Amino acid sequence: MKPSQPMPMIELLLIRHGETEWNAERRLQGHSDIPLNQTGMHQATALGAALQHEKLDVIISSDLLRAQQTARAIGRFQDQDIITDPMWRERCYGGFESLLYSDIAARFPMEYAAWQAHDVDAHFPEGERKGETIRQFHHRIAGAVQKLFKLAAHSQSGGTSKIAVVAHGGVLECIYRIALNLELDAPREVSMLNASINRFTLMDEQLRLTLWGDVRHLTALTTDLHLHAALDEL
Repeated sequence: MKPSQPMPMIELLLIRHGETEWNAERRLQGHSDIPLNQTGMHQATALGAALQHEKLDVIISSDLLRAQQTARAIGRFQDQDIITDPMWRERCYGGFESLLYSDIAARFPMEYAAWQAHDVDAHFPEGERKGETIRQFHHRIAGAVQKLFKLAAHSQSGGTSKIAVVAHGGVLECIYRIALNLELDAPREVSMLNASINRFTLMDEQLRLTLWGDVRHLTALTTDLHLHAALDEL
């Protein structure tokens, strides 16, 4: 009898992109294609440096620029290209996009109330793009996770693959809910930090959370940026 093959497993590093000017302004991005600001570029470099000794088999990115810029910074330390996949895009917020969070409630009070109540089938007002409900967004991200399961199932080694996916705050929240089997309308439990590393395992079609919101690699960067800002004021 042949010995059984070890079940393939994926170590998933789910990473939120670095900071953008719209993040700093508290302006809703969604599918708006906003680049990293200077802080975000420094964060992306710090991410790459922090992960340089972890051999990543694949680096996948949302096709939005802020995610791609972050992923490419990681890829430079790994000496590999990135794969872009629009399935990992942020949720589309329709007419909310480009607005300051503080202005949304005044302009769209009913839609804002439904959004804050986590109404899973509530629609956003029309904008440049058609918004996604929570249910539609969850379905898309669940499909992206299924693609990773298939990748593990077709692994020739039968061992462990390590994959980094660079995406967005809404994607992080969606994956968190999937891993913990939370209802779609449950209140948010955790923060979605820019340039954070969030670790999961994928095995036997089960997604398990192992570490959330790791930003230790940004500690020295924050100190350095504050020092430079202070020196600039002298």
